[in-house]
Amino acid sequence: MNEDLTLAQKMLRFIPLVALPLLVGAISAFITGSAMDSYGVMVQPPLAPPAWIFPIAWTILYILMGWGSYYLLHAHADTPHRKKAKFIAVIVYFVQLAFNFAWSLIFFNAAQYTLAFIWLMILWVMIIVMIWASSMVCKRAMLLFVPYLAWCTFAAYLNLMIAILN
Repeated sequence: MNEDLTLAQKMLRFIPLVALPLLVGAISAFITGSAMDSYGVMVQPPLAPPAWIFPIAWTILYILMGWGSYYLLHAHADTPHRKKAKFIAVIVYFVQLAFNFAWSLIFFNAAQYTLAFIWLMILWVMIIVMIWASSMVCKRAMLLFVPYLAWCTFAAYLNLMIAILN
């Protein structure tokens, strides 16, 4: 990362990268709309949190993802191996954002819980690949992506149990 940048220049790079996943989440929530109300009437698995937890958790996760993408995109890749890892991590980051967006539509709007679980497993693998590739380029980025993996692991449990119970 270029340390010669002013704080204003760094913020001009940082804010759009944090805003992007927040925007993806906001658009997904808007499109999902009242379909999310179905969560409250589903047979809930053990450990299922109340519905109000999800927007808080996702807001925090989207901020962490955006922050991680900032570190990743501005990390110096000084070898061909690191350049390849950075390329993979960046591509997977943007693809997984699209998968993240679509999961809510599959789960809530289409009520296709089994398909949503399969979709989430593909997303989960992408997150692991993103973390692995990021670890070769920027440890800070990698660490900022780890809570996302943890939450998606928990979400996979919830999704699978909801598919079974409903």
